[in-house]
Parts: sequence; structure tokens; C-alpha cells
Amino acid sequence: MNLAKRSLFILLALVCSLSISDIQAQHNHDHDHSGHDHSHHDGHDHSDHASHDSHASPCDADAHHDHEYDPTGTAIHHISDGNVFTILDAFHIPLPCILKHNTEGWSVFSSSKFGAGHHGDGHYSYNKYVLHHGNVHRIVESDFPTGKVEVGAFGHSTKMVDGKKKDVVTMCYNGKVYTAEPRSTLDAGLLGGGMTSFMDFSITKHVASMILVALLLFFIFRSVAKSYQKREGMAPTGLQSLMETFVVYIRDEVAIPFIGEHKYEKFLPFLLSIFFFILALNLWGQVPFLGSVNVTGTISVTMILAIIVALVVNFNGNAHYWSHIFWMPGVPVFLKPVLALVEIMGLVIKPLTLMLRLAGNITAGHIAILSFIGLIFIFGESGKFVAGGVIGAVLSTLLTLFMMAIEIVVAFIQAYVFTLLTASYLGVATEEHHH
Repeated sequence: MNLAKRSLFILLALVCSLSISDIQAQHNHDHDHSGHDHSHHDGHDHSDHASHDSHASPCDADAHHDHEYDPTGTAIHHISDGNVFTILDAFHIPLPCILKHNTEGWSVFSSSKFGAGHHGDGHYSYNKYVLHHGNVHRIVESDFPTGKVEVGAFGHSTKMVDGKKKDVVTMCYNGKVYTAEPRSTLDAGLLGGGMTSFMDFSITKHVASMILVALLLFFIFRSVAKSYQKREGMAPTGLQSLMETFVVYIRDEVAIPFIGEHKYEKFLPFLLSIFFFILALNLWGQVPFLGSVNVTGTISVTMILAIIVALVVNFNGNAHYWSHIFWMPGVPVFLKPVLALVEIMGLVIKPLTLMLRLAGNITAGHIAILSFIGLIFIFGESGKFVAGGVIGAVLSTLLTLFMMAIEIVVAFIQAYVFTLLTASYLGVATEEHHH
């Protein structure tokens, strides 16, 4: 048996053993809850188990067990942003919470005050803020105590908000159900969000990932720059050789063909920054067991990248570029306003396609991998059928390894496509009339 086969066999054995222990733990977890009353004792609920996708009261004992595994909800939960960095759903790294309430002002503290537990639900509230699915919410009711208090389980219910039915998060405390509203979002309600009583400026796990990746890239390129200084005139080696391959490829196959030999140097640093930043974030999200970080699959991140590209392109657009947008030469006068409208729409559509393409492809890959991992719990019936869990673990491992191999390729392709399209937009914006 060669090294590759031995490695695969060891990986399969490891995943199977982990899945058996996880399934057994899940089974014991459900069993322990099924034999106890989840009503409050001494004014508190000590359950570590949150009700998911249930419209029963979170104070109801029946709402805390006998739930089915939800692969879709689990996948969405793991790829979403959060105020804690969760590893293997067991280790919670606290992050700074920076919150601003409309009337009570700023609150700055560590997310460790929430005591994050199963699925990122906090055991405690702090100044009416609670942690649900790794994200900060705030209790709406005025009679809820301030300071740090132990809270019960979370649930969901449907309420009428501004004349519309809306799914809201609820939380149990001292036998009473309280409503926990999410942070404000600037989507005007199109994506289910909107303005609430507080705004969240925290360093979330996606922000922390971007900072870590940016620092990593800084040290890598700093090391490469020093290598060029020490080995001037000599053939590159090691990391210097690897980075030079990417830089030369972007220069010769992207920048020069699309922008031109005489103008590409001005935009090459920008193109390289985009390429390596997106590539590094894509690869960072592929590292197993790091909480399924999905930075480039987040629409707000790709939107900012697309806006930066649009600003750079349009600010560098020459007179020839703008004349083709507002008064295209060479066409009948009566068509010029129609074509101008189309071109103006293109100014919005181009960055929009950049934003959606990157976010959609990266998110789809993460969801596919998490869905394959969910086969362990589907086949094992959430811990009730251990043999089924083992079968699911084998299938999950093979499918996940296959999907992760594809995702590594996609990570490079998406970084390359984003850079290529940016270079093409810059080429059009800076093209001279005689070209």
C-alpha cells in the first residue's frame, strides 16, 4: 500500500471515529434532555440546547428535544458571519463587540461575556444583548434586566411587524418569553433585514479573517521583497519563485493584453492586490475545521470590492470612454439617448455581476461541502443509528474530498476571473481613440 492509499485510509478511519463519537455525543445529548424537565429552576434555564426552526415557546420543555436535523439551516448557520469564531462547533474564540444603541449609546465588550455554547447560543445576556447563532441580538422588552444575567433557550415565533408577518427570535428568562431583535442592516428589508434599535460595528469572524489574511500577505510579500534585495540578479528560489510565477502571469496574460504595454504598469499593483487578496481569502475558507469562513461568499464583502473596482475604472476613464457612454459617435442622433441609457445601466451592471459571481460561486461550494458532511447525521438519524452514521461518514468523506479539490481550483479561477474582468474594464476606460 503506497503512501497516498495509507493517507486516505487513515483519513477515512479518523473521520469515521470522529463521526461515531459525535453521533454518540448527540444521542447522549438528546437522551439527557429527554429525561429532564427544562422548566426554570431557581429562575434560570441551564439548558445548552437551543430550539431551532420551532415556533413553540422556548420556555416549553417539549421545544428542546425531538427535533430533526436540518441540513440547510445548519449549512447557512456555519457559513454566516458571527461575533464569535467557532471551531468544530466546540471551541469559541471571543471577539470584540462594538455596539451602538439608538438611545443608550455605545457598548464595547468581549463576546466571551455571552458564554457561547451549542450552535453559538449564549448562556448569558449582557446589558440586554444576547448571542443567538453566533450573532448579537438585543432584547426589546424594557423589563428585561441589565448587566450580566443567565438566560434560557432560544426559539422562533411569528409576529406582526409593521403590518407584515415576520419570523422573530425569542428567548426564555424566568419563565417569560422575550423578543430578541437582530442588528440593523442596510438592505431596506429586501433580504429580510432592516433598521432596528442598534447597530453592530464589531470585529466579526469575517473581519478578523480579512485582517489575518491581510497580515499574512504583508509578511509574505515583505519576505519576497527582501529576497529580491538580497538575491539581486540571481534566479528566484522558494517562496520568491512561487510568487513571481503568479505576478508574471497576471502581468503578461491579464494586464498587458487588456490594458496595453504602455499603461499597464499604473494598474498592475491594483490588479495584483485584488488577485492575491481574493485568492488568499478563498484558500483561507478551504482550511478544514476553521469555522467554514466564507468571507468572499459574503455579499457585503464582494459588493465593496466591486464598488472599489467601479470607482477606479470610472475615475481613470478618459474622454473617449465617457463620450461612448453619453453620446456614442457613429450612430444616428435618435439612437444616442437610448444607447446612453444602456451604457449608464452598464456602469451598474458590471460591478453587480462582479459582486454576484464571486459571492455565488464561493457560497455554493461551502454549502455543498457542509451538505456532504451532513450526510453523517442524515444516515445516522442524528445519533439514533450508529451504523448509518458510519456509512454516511464514508460517503461524506469521499464526496467532501472531491468537492474540496474542486473548490481549490474554483478559488484560483474566481480570483483570476475577477482580476481579468477588472483589467478588461480598465482597458476599455483607458483606451485611446485610434485603438
